[in-house]
Amino acid sequence: HLTLSAAALFDRLLPFEGLSVRFPADESAARLAYAQSASLLAFLDATIVNQDELTIAFLDRRPLFPGHVLLIPRTHHVTIEDLPPGLIEPLFAQARTLAGAVRRAMGAEGTFVALNNTVSQSVPHLRVHIVPRVRKDGLRGFFWPRNPYEDDAAMEAAGAAIRAELD
Repeated sequence: HLTLSAAALFDRLLPFEGLSVRFPADESAARLAYAQSASLLAFLDATIVNQDELTIAFLDRRPLFPGHVLLIPRTHHVTIEDLPPGLIEPLFAQARTLAGAVRRAMGAEGTFVALNNTVSQSVPHLRVHIVPRVRKDGLRGFFWPRNPYEDDAAMEAAGAAIRAELD
């Protein structure tokens, strides 16, 4: 599933939010082992909160709030569009479980669950953010200004374009 060379992937992973990668003395062998196994676990230097055969969840080192968790598939996929059908249910079942655990553990009123696809994606690897939330915590809306449609015709045109892509 790797779409980048192992070296390019690691160069992009180093700044990953909440993730640092440790390599043994033979760095190229470590990079190759990672690429072959597609498993972050051997190299993760993170506070892991949950893991299974398909996913790893760990605390973001630069959280929006304490308890901000990143959930990633063990295999490399850049966006949700790249995620194989067989991983959709396990990934989002974990996100659901983690959302409840984060809410309860952090004494939050709710959670914000989100992912980016390409734009605003600092590292080309799919991840789900699970962020504890309370009312008046300082985050507004979806973190960006709302841009209403020019008119009903513009809204209908956007809807028609999306429906056409689904056909």
